Amino acid sequence: MLAILAALPLSILGGSVEPAIGAEAGRHAVTPLKNAAFLQDDDVKCLKSALENGNPDTGPSTFLLQAPAGCRVAAHYHSAEEQLIVIRGSVLTGMQGMRSVTLTPGGFAVMPGKAIHWFSCSGKDPCLMAVAFNQKYDIVWVDAAAGKTESPPPKR
Repeated sequence: MLAILAALPLSILGGSVEPAIGAEAGRHAVTPLKNAAFLQDDDVKCLKSALENGNPDTGPSTFLLQAPAGCRVAAHYHSAEEQLIVIRGSVLTGMQGMRSVTLTPGGFAVMPGKAIHWFSCSGKDPCLMAVAFNQKYDIVWVDAAAGKTESPPPKR
């Protein structure tokens, strides 16, 4: 009887269960890490990102970020709220008005819209993070020494 019950899901689903890959399945997407399409970041040369969900030009989006040990992302802010979850490595992150904290796998940070923040891959190993934005993505770089802000040049 147990063997019949165990085989039932496979017979109903046609024999094997294969995950759908990519966003072609409507709002559903399953992407193994090995298939993530990482691209070199335009502003931070040591950072690579893979868009996993959404459209950063028009609304909410989720990215994976890869950074080698020692990679630093300078002070900046976004109009959108940013949520960060560390998957691998040690990430030193901070926000204006708060002390910096080292996050390890499973560590979580929320940066409210327009909150100045920064991070670096602080350990000896590369870092992998997931970041999500709740609205259209933008970035404004902050020159902490001079107290100035600078929007990045338009993308071509």
